[in-house]
Amino acid sequence: MGFWYFLILFVGILLVFKGLRGNKKISLVFIGILCIAFSIFMFSPGSAKIISELLNLD
Repeated sequence: MGFWYFLILFVGILLVFKGLRGNKKISLVFIGILCIAFSIFMFSPGSAKIISELLNLD
């Protein structure tokens, strides 16, 4: 699963750079920041337990 989190992290970084470099598209920057935040959250210890509690996957 770590591979997919790294992939989401790099896609988020690319979206932020593309949004800042281009026509100042705030939507690309926002989506990129969300991708980066999600991947960093999923790398943290205990995130799987939090997600399972949110989705009621007991």
